[in-house]
Amino acid sequence: MQARRHVTLEDVARAADVSLATASRALNGMRVTPHLRERVLLAAERLAYTPNAHARALAGGAHRTVGVVCHDVSDPYFAAIAGGVMRVAADNDLLVMLASTFSDPEREIAYVSMLRAERAHAILLIGSGFEDLHWERALEAELKPYLDGRGRVAVISRHRSLRVDTVLPENRAGAAAMARAMLEMGHRRFAVLTGPPVLTTVADRLGGFRAELRKAGVRLAAADIVEGPFTRDGGYAAMTRLLDQGTRATCVFAVADVMAIGACAAVRDRGLSVPNDVSIAGFDDIPIVRDLTPPLTTVALPLQQLGERALELALTENPERRRRVLRMGGEVVVRASTAKLA
Repeated sequence: MQARRHVTLEDVARAADVSLATASRALNGMRVTPHLRERVLLAAERLAYTPNAHARALAGGAHRTVGVVCHDVSDPYFAAIAGGVMRVAADNDLLVMLASTFSDPEREIAYVSMLRAERAHAILLIGSGFEDLHWERALEAELKPYLDGRGRVAVISRHRSLRVDTVLPENRAGAAAMARAMLEMGHRRFAVLTGPPVLTTVADRLGGFRAELRKAGVRLAAADIVEGPFTRDGGYAAMTRLLDQGTRATCVFAVADVMAIGACAAVRDRGLSVPNDVSIAGFDDIPIVRDLTPPLTTVALPLQQLGERALELALTENPERRRRVLRMGGEVVVRASTAKLA
């Protein structure tokens, strides 16, 4: 006999035709309209939904838990940062609860709502925010009562208007430094592989790279900027489209290393060479890129330290409750995936 599938919060939200955040608030006794609450409760009853028993068990010891919400913990960028969080958590006898949103802003808000309900000692939001005013206001509405109840929140690489403690990688400056390095190597024709433009990290990295090229009199045409998912396959597809366009770029900058890895594979599959036919550079310095053939030129961020500093900020008393911002710079590391032009 086949085991019955566990009913999830997402199932309830879908059945009630509401967002994950609304479903979570209704089930946790938080403020929603009576009409929506009734729809959610009826859907939960019809589906025989029961909250995650493990999460409920943790609620009794919530002062020893930290909720970490990121885009995708399987991405080496987020995994490295989460490793730093866990190191500090272990030193403070804290249990870390990890959640991946897969770049879904509604899911992020729902997770924050659930962590509030479970009375997590601290909440860390890792990864780019969204260029979306509705999302920003909804997230602030979820965080405000948690902060008012002396909850601790810190974010990494988020929108600057979110008024919480922030560890901010210098994305724009790092991309500008990469542009300068490639210009110094003689490149004048560029293309950029970007992630979704709604992500603030993408906007910052693309903006910094393009602005530095503009200072040197080098223009990026619309066709030179190709968008794809922030993944290896996204980079592969974006590079393939660029090659299909007959690009004349001598250097391709991918705004994330995982995209650069896919781009290198696409070049090889066309029977071309990196860097003899085209130079490729990335951003982040995830551990694997130094072992590629050729190893990847990139902007190296101190990924583990980003996670360590974020949790340290969250755990450090802030009596005046002023937003603290810790900026962490990146360094261009030139490796064999980029070549000088004569």
